Amino acid sequence: MTAPDDAMDLTVDFSPERRAAVLVETLPYIQQFAGSVIVVKFGGNAMVDDQLAAQFAEDVVLMHSVGIRPVVVHGGGPQIGALMDRLGIQSEFRDGLRVTDAETLDVARMVLVGKVNLDIVSSINRHGSLAVGLSGEDAGLIRAAARNPELGFVGDVESVNPAIIERLLAEDLIPVVSTIGADLTGQAYNINADTVAAAVAGALGAERILYLTDVEGLLADVDDPSSRISRIDLSGLAALIDNGAIIGGMIPKVQACVDAVEAGVGSAHMVDGRIPHVLLLELFTDVGIGTMVLPDGGVAADGRGVEGAGS
Repeated sequence: MTAPDDAMDLTVDFSPERRAAVLVETLPYIQQFAGSVIVVKFGGNAMVDDQLAAQFAEDVVLMHSVGIRPVVVHGGGPQIGALMDRLGIQSEFRDGLRVTDAETLDVARMVLVGKVNLDIVSSINRHGSLAVGLSGEDAGLIRAAARNPELGFVGDVESVNPAIIERLLAEDLIPVVSTIGADLTGQAYNINADTVAAAVAGALGAERILYLTDVEGLLADVDDPSSRISRIDLSGLAALIDNGAIIGGMIPKVQACVDAVEAGVGSAHMVDGRIPHVLLLELFTDVGIGTMVLPDGGVAADGRGVEGAGS
């Protein structure tokens, strides 16, 4: 695998020879993924940077155009915080999670369903009438339960009913899912988007799930940017967790990857959403970008097994 800086060269070399080479390089990947469901969790800088967000929409539409069935799942923590600040509502956090009372839940629903979701749908639909916005409350898509009474209406995923997504995919549409779920009484909960994406991918039997993050991938040594792990299996991840190599904000992202793979998703990918057209680079080129998480004994699309801690 080539380092991310080398991968970015693909976006600046516009010679006819390079263009032709890239097109030829993409062909086996297009053939491999045609007809497959690929879930993309949209977040980080890619969501708040207008140019990156527009490029993300282009990537999703191109995936759709070559026969892939993309499903987008998004959160919106920074946007929720920004609106709460404008409204003069104080945020309280416990163990990194926003305490969500009824007022905060109303803000979260307004932002996730009424703002962020609509913006993503609109961005995709600039390229054709393809995207449909969904909330986890729609058609019982995400059944939720309270995580901890002290956190208020912060939820965990109890189950996913993918029927509404499957119907949209059958109509050749692109579902865009915001992460508000509901329990059997209709009470809404705000749920971590990484967790929802893994559960949705598992329920759909997705081929891959890609998490857009603000890091280059998983590092074997958190102090050494050159120690990025290109491919790792579940046993390798467990070893990294045990030796303390995975800390802080990477822990929930790694756990989401584990949950997705354990649910039957072919592979989970952590990629740097700050790189232009990172989805296309990760899916359709030999270089790869971030970290691919495979089941134990799994092999990558290029036929190679795991490396580093997962060897």
